[in-house]
Amino acid sequence: MSTTPSARPRLALLATGGTIASSGQSQAQLQDYSVDTKIEAMLAAVPAMAELADYECEQICNVSSHRLDDTVLIPLARRVQALCDRPDIHGVVITHGTDTLEETAYFLHLVVHTTKPIVLVGAMRPATTISADGPLNLYHAAVVACSSAAQKQGVMVVMNDRIASARHVTKGSANGVEAFVSTDFGYLGLVAGQVVRFQNQLTTRHTFCSDINLPEAIDRLPAVDVIYDHQGAGTHHFEASIASGAKGLVLAATGQGSLSPQGIQGVKLARDKGVAVVRSSRVWQGWIRPSTKDQNHGSIAAQTLNPAKARILLRLALLSTSEASALQGYFDDY
Repeated sequence: MSTTPSARPRLALLATGGTIASSGQSQAQLQDYSVDTKIEAMLAAVPAMAELADYECEQICNVSSHRLDDTVLIPLARRVQALCDRPDIHGVVITHGTDTLEETAYFLHLVVHTTKPIVLVGAMRPATTISADGPLNLYHAAVVACSSAAQKQGVMVVMNDRIASARHVTKGSANGVEAFVSTDFGYLGLVAGQVVRFQNQLTTRHTFCSDINLPEAIDRLPAVDVIYDHQGAGTHHFEASIASGAKGLVLAATGQGSLSPQGIQGVKLARDKGVAVVRSSRVWQGWIRPSTKDQNHGSIAAQTLNPAKARILLRLALLSTSEASALQGYFDDY
């Protein structure tokens, strides 16, 4: 399905920082640059965006995304929800650093209830470098957010001419402009200029069909740690997480979620203390299915979520239940 924006929409443009909001001292500076550009300047640097929509700009924060935590994410989700609830807002575009962009995208994908487009966008090169990718990425994000075909698609990531679902996208390169890649399930679609083409549709629950809610009074989600399993692993990471009060653990296990002997021992230590444990994989593609491992150890299979996203879903699910079979239901559905 190919669409071109027609009626002039109004977009909310929220900024959180990251490389897309950065500048360096030379055109060749590709690291150690400064996050120093506000959203109004970013918008003004892409004059063609004025042809697409009217904008309502907000600077949420201006930091590298590896610094983000619940103090930003929870208020951000509430602000995005409030904007989507307004009848005059057609969609929301969020500029974001790439390091943890997929985490914020998936969090919003689960907790914001709307049929309107929510698009996260970033850049791999600061605006001052040769062939900066941020301006076109930002333009394309606005094009997608304006498109009627983007309704009910959940939260999307738009970079490098591709439209990806927050559910399946991951950062697959530390450097290249094609860093964001979709997993086994492919991209939702493509964008070129003002033309948007969706060719896939998500089947897991999200946004308008999600029943995950953020309680009004909450300002922090349950603590969940990620533990990376490997040859010769120890149990000390499990012991430290349990002692620190973690309510859940996500294992970046080997292959199809296989655990080292120490990993199995660590899972038992956690389950004996009532700590939920999810088996994911350190491999960035594939399917961690429920198996006898989970029956034997009381763990939960992450299905196709990577460890970072499994952590987000577990934190949210723990707001409602700590029972293993009920938690597995969340991973089966979302």
